[in-house]
This record gives sequence, structure tokens and C-alpha cells, in this order.
Amino acid sequence: MALEQQIQKDIMEAMKAKDAVRLNAVRAIKSEILLAKTAGGNKELQDSDILKLIQKLSKQRKESAEQFRAGGRDDLADNELNEASVLDAYLPEPLSPEALEARLKAIVAEVGATSPADMGKVMGAATRQLAGLADGKAISAIVRKLLS
Repeated sequence: MALEQQIQKDIMEAMKAKDAVRLNAVRAIKSEILLAKTAGGNKELQDSDILKLIQKLSKQRKESAEQFRAGGRDDLADNELNEASVLDAYLPEPLSPEALEARLKAIVAEVGATSPADMGKVMGAATRQLAGLADGKAISAIVRKLLS
């Protein structure tokens, strides 16, 4: 089943279960999908595109939770973290640091990068191949280490 169809099914299940946190999180995914489709001229999104949207939403929720905690609003922070955990359930299991480094070494060899000047080429290929599997900051740090 395509990810978009699964999300629509999950919206219905959350409504039936009266699970407000799950419903809000899944509706946010659906909203982002619709926005991406209309921005691209009603084109169909691939599952990899949807995973990128979900990853972005999860990151936003986690950053919001940090801000709420800093402001002393633990109730709002907990809600954001609960929604982030619902979003994270749609994402594939992230790569371990060792596995990520091994994949990045292969990408560096594939691209033929030899110096820090080639970082852009490596990052472009890595973000496409590792979408949803690793955070951009982690990818960047390891690539910088490999190329220096």
C-alpha cells in the first residue's frame, strides 16, 4: 500500500479511536502532502518525497518542544513530542553511525570525491540516497571528516 493511502487510512482509524494526538499528527502529514502536490502542479508524490515531508514535520515538532521547554511550557512540549513520535513511526529505522559512515564511504568513492571542495557533490548524492535514514547534520559531519 502506498504511503499516502496508508496515511489516509490512519486518519480514519485515529478518528474512530478518538486519538487526538495521532489525528493531529497524521492530518499534518496529509496537509503537507496536499501543499506539496499543489505547489508542484498537482503532480504525484513518491513515497520518498512523503518521507522527506514527514522527516521535516518531525524535526519541527522536536524543535518546538525544545522551545516550549525553554519557555516553561512542559504541557505543550509533551504534546509536540507525542506528535513527533507518531510521525517517527512512519520513518524507516535510522542508520547507526557505523552503518552511516560505511554508506557514506561508498558514496564518496562513487562520486570520486577526494577533497573538501567536493563536499557539495557528495552531499547531493548522500541526501538523495539516504533520505529518511539519517539526519542532514550527521551526514554533513561524517562527510566533512571523510574528506579532510
